[in-house]
Amino acid sequence: MTPGPWAAAIAGPLGAAIAALPAGRRHLVALAGPPGAGKSTLAEQAAGHFPGATVLPMDGYHLDNRLLAERGLLDRKGSPPSFDAAGFLSLLRRLSTEPEVIHPLFDRDRDLSIAGAGRVGPAHRLVLVEGNYLLLDQPVWRDLRPLFSLTVMVSAPRDVLADRLRDRWQVLGRDEAAIARHLDNDLANLDLVLSDSVPADLTLSS
Repeated sequence: MTPGPWAAAIAGPLGAAIAALPAGRRHLVALAGPPGAGKSTLAEQAAGHFPGATVLPMDGYHLDNRLLAERGLLDRKGSPPSFDAAGFLSLLRRLSTEPEVIHPLFDRDRDLSIAGAGRVGPAHRLVLVEGNYLLLDQPVWRDLRPLFSLTVMVSAPRDVLADRLRDRWQVLGRDEAAIARHLDNDLANLDLVLSDSVPADLTLSS
């Protein structure tokens, strides 16, 4: 089997940091970072490596497009106000005390969140929480930080991230005008993550 792009990090600094977490309870690990950094890929590869691990994407807490339109936020989907941050915080708090928690997942093809589509069960002792704003130093978002046993910032140079984001929209078949609109939004979110996130316990470069 060909090693994934994050194999060295999983076998190295990330693996060592997770191995050092005390046994006997469930741990939440934050995989934060700007769009295009590779958080989702890292989360999936790490979940396949660590026994009892599962992935919890923050994207399930996107507000529905109807609500975004009502709030004038449809063009800023993916920005902090376009998420139910309080609902996400409540979910993470429940994971600290409840053996089973059901949560929504975001369907990118349909561009909407599906209620009750994800599950963290009693066997999941390691929850890899993945999202842009897990370390954001803003109201509500900053309350996430104490719930994590380990925080990781996943990033890359800004020009590399911008190229990846453009490629992502091109693969989806967007025309140049649509790509430009999406990129403006993506880059604003990217810059916010890079400027307003608190330091992580561990930083990984992609």
